[in-house]
Amino acid sequence: MAEKREKKRLAKKLLHKYRLVILNEDTFEERFAFKLTRLNVFVTVGLSAIVLITLTILLIAFTPLREYIPGYSSTALRQRATELVYTTDSLQQVIEKRNRYFSSIRKVLSGDVSPAEIQNQDSSGYTNAISPDSINLNPSKADSLLRDKVEQEDKYNVFDVAVSRLDFKLFAPVNGSISEAYDVEKKHFAVDIVTAENTPVKATADGTVIFAEWTSETGFVIILEHSYGLISVYKHNSSLTKEQGELVKAGEVIAMVGSTGEFTTGPHLHFELWSDGYPVNPSEFLEFE
Repeated sequence: MAEKREKKRLAKKLLHKYRLVILNEDTFEERFAFKLTRLNVFVTVGLSAIVLITLTILLIAFTPLREYIPGYSSTALRQRATELVYTTDSLQQVIEKRNRYFSSIRKVLSGDVSPAEIQNQDSSGYTNAISPDSINLNPSKADSLLRDKVEQEDKYNVFDVAVSRLDFKLFAPVNGSISEAYDVEKKHFAVDIVTAENTPVKATADGTVIFAEWTSETGFVIILEHSYGLISVYKHNSSLTKEQGELVKAGEVIAMVGSTGEFTTGPHLHFELWSDGYPVNPSEFLEFE
């Protein structure tokens, strides 16, 4: 019974009506009057709080106002971070490509490449992982005729057939007799061409001078970078007529034949050709005599 009376008393308090009156302070004139109960007040305040919380959440989740709240990142910041990630990835690829390029240049300058490494490389610079012994390489008659035709067309071209169509030609830098031929076993990745001192040395193809300096071992050295991964090297010159960074045309004079450097044996041109970081025999593509 006591519990029942307590519930009735609580219900009476909640439903008991009150009158809220707004008066003019000077005249005590009644302006507004509201009839309220405690239950109405609790319900109104509760609903207002729920609506306010809901609107606040929506504003934070779907409007730019969230950027001003600590702990939330801005859209521009996230976009910038994404762009930086892509830029970093691109820079890593550029650095990797540049490192491979510098590695090839170091090989050209030092000749530090093993004969086995050269023999295991195809014309594209990739290791040949397939053993020729496991493949039937016997050509048919029609294939043999086609091979002979292609070999005649590309006899003096260091590139493949697709590149030869671009009319990319090589020219002998000087004319003279070969005193020492290209020899992989001896790590002599060049041909030594004997000719008169101060004979003009000409660029073998269009390109850019990437090195033009004096070295103690090979004297005045000039290196040209051409298209399609080709690099030409000219050593033991008496003087250079081009500087690093200059563009040259095929047949343009870039140096004078000399006998400079510790490794020289007399006036001659030490001429090298490198394709994709690996040496090739210049005599297979050029006539020097």
